[in-house]
Amino acid sequence: MPSPRFEAARILGGRLRKRRMELGLSQYEVANLSQVDVANYGKVERGAGNPTLLTLLQLAVTLETEPGALLEGLAEVTLLPERTRPFSVSDFVREQNARLDREAAED
Repeated sequence: MPSPRFEAARILGGRLRKRRMELGLSQYEVANLSQVDVANYGKVERGAGNPTLLTLLQLAVTLETEPGALLEGLAEVTLLPERTRPFSVSDFVREQNARLDREAAED
């Protein structure tokens, strides 16, 4: 069985699994009610899949939960894979200012 791609994916999958079990549903039932392929749903629950926004919305509606509740706190840098960590606007401004400072020092 593949391991989770990154910590945020594992947490999301755990939240989906917990809600599904609270409702007493099988993976097959959730997938069918959400119009999501059951194999793909299983991967998402295990943290090995990469769901689209539409898939997340469909799952949230089926599981009668807010999409935000599924995603809350997952943008923490420590939960994202290092190689694909988003470059924030603060990172951009900091790097841009450092470059401008270096260019000014060279003049």
